Amino acid sequence: MNKTVNINIGGLFFHIDEDAYQKLTRYFEAIKRSLSNSSGQEEIMKDIEMRVAELLTEKQKSDKHVINTKDVDEVIVVMGQPEDYRIDEDSDDKPKEPFYPYTKSRKLYRDKDRGTIAGVCTGLSHYFGIDAVWVKILFLILAFTSFGIIAYFVLWIAMPKAVTTSEKLEMTGEPVTISNIEKKVREEFDSVSNKLKNVNYDKMGNEVKNGAERVAGGIGDVLISIFKVFAKILGTIIIIFSSLLLLVICITSIILIFSSSMPNNFILNHIDTPIGLETPIWVQGILFLLAAGIPMFFFIILGLKLLVTNLKSIGNIAKYSLLAIWIIAVGILISLGINEAIQIAFDGKEVKKEVINIAPTDTLKIKFKNNDFYSKDKYDKIDFRLTLDENNKEIIYSNNVTIEIMPTEETLPYIQIERLTVGKSAKDARNRAEKIRYSYKIEGNQLILDNYLLTDAENKFRGQRVALFLYLPKGTLFKADENVQDYDSTDNDFFNLHFSSKDYIYKVENSEVKCLNCPADENEYKDLEDSTTEIITNENDSTDVVTVKVNGKTVIETKSEKKGSLEVNKDGIIIKTEKP
Repeated sequence: MNKTVNINIGGLFFHIDEDAYQKLTRYFEAIKRSLSNSSGQEEIMKDIEMRVAELLTEKQKSDKHVINTKDVDEVIVVMGQPEDYRIDEDSDDKPKEPFYPYTKSRKLYRDKDRGTIAGVCTGLSHYFGIDAVWVKILFLILAFTSFGIIAYFVLWIAMPKAVTTSEKLEMTGEPVTISNIEKKVREEFDSVSNKLKNVNYDKMGNEVKNGAERVAGGIGDVLISIFKVFAKILGTIIIIFSSLLLLVICITSIILIFSSSMPNNFILNHIDTPIGLETPIWVQGILFLLAAGIPMFFFIILGLKLLVTNLKSIGNIAKYSLLAIWIIAVGILISLGINEAIQIAFDGKEVKKEVINIAPTDTLKIKFKNNDFYSKDKYDKIDFRLTLDENNKEIIYSNNVTIEIMPTEETLPYIQIERLTVGKSAKDARNRAEKIRYSYKIEGNQLILDNYLLTDAENKFRGQRVALFLYLPKGTLFKADENVQDYDSTDNDFFNLHFSSKDYIYKVENSEVKCLNCPADENEYKDLEDSTTEIITNENDSTDVVTVKVNGKTVIETKSEKKGSLEVNKDGIIIKTEKP
């Protein structure tokens, strides 16, 4: 029957029997004797007690468990016997610590001593056994997303900081033994001692005399540390974006350089370069690579210097050579840009007007026609394309055609065709506009317009376009084909084309165009005709002739073998009803 003692070791409370307590007390006293000549004895003893407390905690099976001599013996086996050596002597023939089964494992702590901000990345590097630089680079990359920032702060809160020597040994995976604890403490004391030896005491005395300077110096150190962190973040951002831009520049330049070997003049049909087509595309590709790629290369070097402090320079010869090449390339591009600006300095146009002879009661039908030889898809809008005509001659094909409906005081409607382009002089622009080929025709009450224009390739692409102005007198009725919506540029305050049907009839009024048979739910532009509809039927024994007039003008005339009539339903749509 043994007595039990309540003791406090490393801040933890234990029940221990008297024999085990005496053995543990002798063990601590032996350690103190072995550390009698060592610096930092109190720090070492504190760490040893905390480690012993951790090991004893692992032995406890319940809150009522009493530590016995067997538990103490197992702890001593792990910690080692202090009387077998003198840890204050650095002798190579020092007896080895007793063998005990130990598996190298690490615990996750924040290493604030080596960390930049909170020691999270350095602690993770110890735990996973990798260099801290790679962990920091990973977090810098993830910092572009909210996940990286949140993860860092969560780990900052969740990971404890390695404060004691035992925790620092556990963080690096070293055995928490007396010798390792003593070794770690002595390293820290030696580090502090070396710093004190290198101190300029005269300078320190002067700084002590001037407290304001010390405070300013401390603030400066903090600001420098913050600046270093942001410099590394900025360096990573510069490297990532500069590398991506350089990759895009290289791919674009390669496409431009080898465009001549691509089928169907791919580049010329899809890219309008800022300096035009006066200069060969492959030359523009080389100039673009040099003018845009060299700055991106220097930005990458700048980012690496911010990220890696001891990065070697590429050398003055390389730097000044690249700078000279860049200046030459930019100078050539500027001169070519000026030349291109001269080529498009003046506007030119050629105007043609033609009257459309239709009766006042006729409905003008407007239609755009596609040419299947140049484009099978009538809805395909092409601003500029180099292609071949029927005679294998290279020409420029474009759908840059617009139509605008406008009112006129004339008695008859007419169309005005304007061919427009630019040139280096007014005369040059006018001559180039006259060479634009555009066709249209008037068949009865139909106005059939081409949806494209052509010009010879030798005229070069100078923004050639065709603007159609259809002038209609007041009271004119017209229908617009479904393709008109792709080319209509009329002022919305005057005319709005309803896209849902090609059978809608429009009427020109004083200040706007009205729709006569559009449904009421399409009246968002307030352009529906608000007038009476007169329905006249002319019946005989075999044929029913029905005429619909709007404001005195005939809109619809039908003939039927069956007798019937036309009525306007509640939605404003004219319908025919059969008579029995």
